[in-house]
Formats: sequence, structure tokens, C-alpha cells
Amino acid sequence: MPPFHFPITTPRQAEIGVFGGSGFYNLLENPERVQVETPYGAPSATLTIGTIGGKKVAFLPRHGEDHSIPPHKINYRANVWAFKSLGITRVISPCAAGSLQKHYKPGDFVFCDQFVDRTNGRTDTFYDGPITTHVSAADPFDEPMRQVAIATAKQLGIPHHETGTVVVIQGPRFSTRSESQWFRSMGWEVINMTQYPEVHLVKELEMASLSIALMTDYDSGVDGIEPVSHAAVLEVFKANNAKLKELLFSLIANLPADTVHDGLAGMLNSARGH
Repeated sequence: MPPFHFPITTPRQAEIGVFGGSGFYNLLENPERVQVETPYGAPSATLTIGTIGGKKVAFLPRHGEDHSIPPHKINYRANVWAFKSLGITRVISPCAAGSLQKHYKPGDFVFCDQFVDRTNGRTDTFYDGPITTHVSAADPFDEPMRQVAIATAKQLGIPHHETGTVVVIQGPRFSTRSESQWFRSMGWEVINMTQYPEVHLVKELEMASLSIALMTDYDSGVDGIEPVSHAAVLEVFKANNAKLKELLFSLIANLPADTVHDGLAGMLNSARGH
């Protein structure tokens, strides 16, 4: 357990958290804006809570509502803490990403099962002392959620890859050709700027994490491919946004109901009564 007291919201305000942009808000029924304060400062934006498939879902744009926060300046701890404080137990992290391998094509989705951290200087833990704790990152992503996501993509006929290692670079610059060739030679498939420390902080607060990477381009080290540009990334992402929304909506509806939080909250309330 975290070495600090974390209040459990009863009743909880949301079950699932999604780090997504404002374009996803129209998926929600009865959306409500919620301001959340954290010990780590303000989250990237005001959260929006609504219902999808009978489940309470909270959306938070990691880059801010106007996409003004670059990846190395995101307050990842505040964002993740905000989700936890609402009672969320499962977090979905869609992201735009580059491909390091030719068979991972632009427009494909990847359900990552591993990450490699190549960032620097990012605050990446809640365990700042005085208790020293080492949280395993061997399996950073939640396998049951990954399997539901894979099955959902198959149902919808969305091109996807069931596994992939995402190497997370510092940004905001893209890779040099040599860096990209190195990443590719290691056998890694996906490159992105935001999945770390986001996914590990989610795990530290004992929530389940799912990464959905949308391939927007080939990285600069892939043979015979022109170097990536920001404009090209945005163009592919916008073209596939409808597919991502469809996947998210169906995935959330397909996830089994989560009773862990409600059961724990009930036990705590019973203990308080005594």
C-alpha cells in the first residue's frame, strides 16, 4: 500500500479514467465538470465525468484542454492522483505514437505490454520518502484489460497488434535517425512521449493501466521512410479519431463491472461504524 493515507471516495464518482482530449467528451452521457485539487498541484485540466455503457467514466486531457502542455511539462502525479481521488480503479491511456517497425502501420492500434523509459528529469514516483518502497514494473500493463481491448478490436474489425513495447522519449523533439535506428534494432515497436511515468504512477496508486497506442507515422529511422513531422502526426490522428472513439466506447461497455472499490469502501464504513 502507498506509505500515505489515501481517502476512499464513498460513493465513488467514477470507475474508469481516460486520459483523452476534449474530442472524446461527446461519448459521455450526462457530462459534468469536476474540479479536483491534489497535493501535487493542479491537474492538466478540469475533469469531465459522465456515463458510458452504464459505467461512470472520467476524462482528463493530459496536454490540457487547448493542448498547451508539452509532454515533458505534464504534471503526471497530479493527473494520476486526481483519478485515484475519484475512486477510479482502471485507467485507459490512449496516445498518438510512432512506429519503429514497418509492419506496425500508420492507422494501426497497439495494445502495449511493455515500456522502455528514455525520459530524463521527470518526477516519476509518489514514494519520495521517508519510507523507501520499490514497486515492480515487470508487467506494467493490466493483462485482463488488455485482453478485453484485444477482443473488442477484433469485434470491430480494427487493425491492431496484440503486443508491443513502447519506448518513451523525453520530447518535445523527435528522435534523430541514429536514435530511431537504435530503438528499432532493439526490436521495440512503438515510440511515444507520454506513457512514462504515467503508466507507472497509475500502478503505484494500485490502479490497473491499459495503453492504446495509435500509430500515426513511421519514425525517422525506418528505412526508406521520410522523417516524421508534427503536421503529419496530427493528420493521421484526426483521420483515425472516429475509430479510437468507437474502440473506447465499446471497450468500456465490454469491461466487467468492478466491485473491488465498493466492497472495500463498504468494509471501511462498517469499521468506522464500530
